[in-house]
Amino acid sequence: MSLAAVPRSAFPARAAEAVAACATDLSKVYGQGETRVVALDSVSVEFARARFTAIMGPSGSGKSTLMHCMAGLDSVTGGSARIGDVELAQLNDKQLTRLRRDRVGFVFQAFNLLPTLTALENITLPMDIAGRRLDRERLGRVVETVGLASRLGHRPAQLSGGQQQRVAVARALAARPEIIFADEPTGNLDSRSGAEVLGFLRQSVRAMNQTVVMVTHDPVAAGYADRVVFLADGRIVDELYEPTADAVLDRMRRFEAAGRTS
Repeated sequence: MSLAAVPRSAFPARAAEAVAACATDLSKVYGQGETRVVALDSVSVEFARARFTAIMGPSGSGKSTLMHCMAGLDSVTGGSARIGDVELAQLNDKQLTRLRRDRVGFVFQAFNLLPTLTALENITLPMDIAGRRLDRERLGRVVETVGLASRLGHRPAQLSGGQQQRVAVARALAARPEIIFADEPTGNLDSRSGAEVLGFLRQSVRAMNQTVVMVTHDPVAAGYADRVVFLADGRIVDELYEPTADAVLDRMRRFEAAGRTS
């Protein structure tokens, strides 16, 4: 069966679950005329609160574009992107900046730490900039969750790559965001460090009711999620609950085979 034959219907979160963010008929088009590229083609999807969702697909499938639109990092061409009850397209630049600061956490492939600050100072920086009071109980739980208690006084250059990414995860968690978007968070890490970071994200969902949406190309990373959403050619083509790395890899191979025969 070719990918074109897969229905383009929405894949909603399970019935009893609250929704942290959702897209409805979301489209993103770059360029015009001969250079026109449809990155997202009428995507409808919900991301459940206090769940870990992975977004997967081949290169050019639209997975990073979907995350960027859902996080308010890129504008949409059509349709709707919402975080909670807020329609992102209705916000101006200042309002978007405030929403990203106050309600969204980010973890990227690059650690994005300030080299002159300690690990603790990097973790609390977003709250310092926003002038928000530090919740020390929350901070203690986050530091314990990511295993950084003995490294808080170290600067990034004194930390391994895995430790730096743990600082980035702690920074995202400490501000108590409604949702964390993670874009290939283990892309610069070895397998052991990557597993540690994914374990911390998994633990934040279980122990702290955090909502995490992660873009990844790695079936092993996707196996840490509660649910995997698969994209191809800017459309959602499948989803998988309670995934294993083997099940994700098998699903990806089927998509690749279908793409070659379509």
